[in-house]
Amino acid sequence: MSVSATQGLEEVVAADTAISWIDGRAGELRYRGYPIGELAESSSFEAVAYLLWNGDLPGAQELRALREELRARRMDRVNVLELVASVPLSGHPLDVIRYAVSRDSLSNPLAWDNGPEANRRKAVDMAAWFPLAVAAYHRRRAELDPITPRPDLDTAGNFLYMLYGQVASPESTRTLDTALILHADHELNASTFAARVTIATQSNLHAAIASALGTLTGPRHGGASERVITMLEEIGTAENVGPWVRERLARRERIMGFGHRVYRTVDPRSRHLRAMAETVLTGSEQEAWIAILDELARVMARDKDLYPNVDLYAAVVNRALGIDPDFYTSIFAISRIVGWTAHAIEQLSGRMIRPTARYTGPGLRHVLEYRGNRTAG
Repeated sequence: MSVSATQGLEEVVAADTAISWIDGRAGELRYRGYPIGELAESSSFEAVAYLLWNGDLPGAQELRALREELRARRMDRVNVLELVASVPLSGHPLDVIRYAVSRDSLSNPLAWDNGPEANRRKAVDMAAWFPLAVAAYHRRRAELDPITPRPDLDTAGNFLYMLYGQVASPESTRTLDTALILHADHELNASTFAARVTIATQSNLHAAIASALGTLTGPRHGGASERVITMLEEIGTAENVGPWVRERLARRERIMGFGHRVYRTVDPRSRHLRAMAETVLTGSEQEAWIAILDELARVMARDKDLYPNVDLYAAVVNRALGIDPDFYTSIFAISRIVGWTAHAIEQLSGRMIRPTARYTGPGLRHVLEYRGNRTAG
């Protein structure tokens, strides 16, 4: 195999999975066989979580049971709010979640139990308390007291309630719920692969999720969305898009929100987020961003053959929901925890992941020759 084909493991099949499927050329993404568009339009985040964990969409009774379990776990894990109150304000929100995961591994009696039921309970538990940690830290950064979750709200509604201090509108709740569906899984992305590599050693779910969170912090993965808002503010108007892009490309800078390692066309998740972005921006102070986003997409497709990825419109949707840019990747984690845990549990039955490297260093050398040369010198 050529060097170019193996850099970054591109096009190398590293695992078998029944969880999600991508066709990068056609721009398709499916969870357990279901097209992402159908799930975004007619499902809920809780139903998608059940699908990823169990293989099939839930019936009414199964969905009700999962919702009740998540709500109960949220109320049981209000101690997370106290933990968040003790961390430095200068920390990155993803570091706060990773710290909470590591702390939980020290006290959770199921931490080292890799049985199916124990891992299912831990997966549900993390999906329940991740939003609590993010909302509490968001409020702490704003010098506001944390708000305890409500037992009658689901994931999206509860997060917005803990963020605002009041129940969000149905439109805002549905917007976030759909965004969570679109981010829930994405095959062997960097963070998911990190989780699978970690748990393939037969470690545990906490260690796998800590690895995933650490990987997500990088700007080449989830961190790109934090920079999209700065980009839009710098551009200002649609007329400035062309000169702004040319200047950045001349300096060999990346344009945030465009291009993907897998997709050779529009990221299918961005299609739905584009419509959501227009809905939330229309009538707002940032309504001009709609034209900027469309002109950016046109210019980048024409000049670089690059298309919008999930970060471009997700950043705008998060901004409209009142979420600070520093927290965008944390919203990603609130959703992706269900995909990470599903993949980690699936990987437990597989082999340890141990690829081979192509050596590019010096040929055979001997220590005695080195010492002789040093003495002669």
